[in-house]
Amino acid sequence: MAVPLLDPAKLQLVQELEIEMMSDMYNRLVSACHRKCIPVKYHEPELGKGESVCLDRCVAKYLDVHERIGKKLSNMSQGEAEADLTKINLQDKK
Repeated sequence: MAVPLLDPAKLQLVQELEIEMMSDMYNRLVSACHRKCIPVKYHEPELGKGESVCLDRCVAKYLDVHERIGKKLSNMSQGEAEADLTKINLQDKK
């Protein structure tokens, strides 16, 4: 299936939306993992080993879940698009 070319203005808008979505995801990730792994009162200026491990695992899990959800939504969207095409083809044959 060929991808239609977007004019430069639409391409710019798509790029800006993608940057905005990635920034939002990053901010949510930082907020969630900071809340989970870093105590409210800092005892040392550097991260402790436990905090570092917690952050590493939290980020990995967050990105894994984000990727899985993206794939699931993409598959659902493709399934709906294929169903719509099937309906259109059936209507055209009538």
